[in-house]
Amino acid sequence: MALVEIRDVHKSFQRDTQTVEVYVGLDVDFEDGSFTALMGPSGSGKSTLLNLIAGLDRPTSGAVRVAGAEVSALNAAQLAVWRARHIGFVFQSYNLLPVLTAYQNVELPLLLAPLSKKERRERVTVALGVVGLEDRMDHYPRQLSGGQEQRTAIARAIVADPTLILLDEPTGQLDAKSSQEVLKLLRRLNDEFRKTIIIVTHDAHAAEQAKAVLHLEKGVLVERQGTPA
Repeated sequence: MALVEIRDVHKSFQRDTQTVEVYVGLDVDFEDGSFTALMGPSGSGKSTLLNLIAGLDRPTSGAVRVAGAEVSALNAAQLAVWRARHIGFVFQSYNLLPVLTAYQNVELPLLLAPLSKKERRERVTVALGVVGLEDRMDHYPRQLSGGQEQRTAIARAIVADPTLILLDEPTGQLDAKSSQEVLKLLRRLNDEFRKTIIIVTHDAHAAEQAKAVLHLEKGVLVERQGTPA
């Protein structure tokens, strides 16, 4: 069953007087429970696709459907509610707030939810436990390693139990050891918790952890390659 359906999507940007076409009629599905890596050269449209799926950007035309909702048709208020329920997004630069502890950063997505303080604490504790950072919850980002910061960002992405986890270059700023830890965590989230995951990556080793690899070339899907489960 397709959790994400991209149908005849066109996307263009205006750069000065020039129109830059990113997608011209893109069609692709992502199945529920899948773990997919998006690969391709810079400028091929990988991050743009993540943003369209998350409702952070809109297609010029065409439809983006996620979890039964036509994301491209939602207004700003509807998008905020929908995104809080369905999307966990992990940015390449982590986007942790330096004045907040790991616990407080992970708690942020829950503050607008109708949850008691006790319920929030239970969820944050579980999320930090899943990523192996129970003993770092009171540390500030500056007190964490790069790998620990990325795992904190992943805990923040999963704390609300989203339908879909999107990650933009999750290992791009990490050393080899930290990269492996993050990739094993993502595989566990997919295998054990059945989370649907889409990652954008230039790293072939990161792509090897995915169960399918999609290659984009100038906004066109040029190859579909399965990888061993």
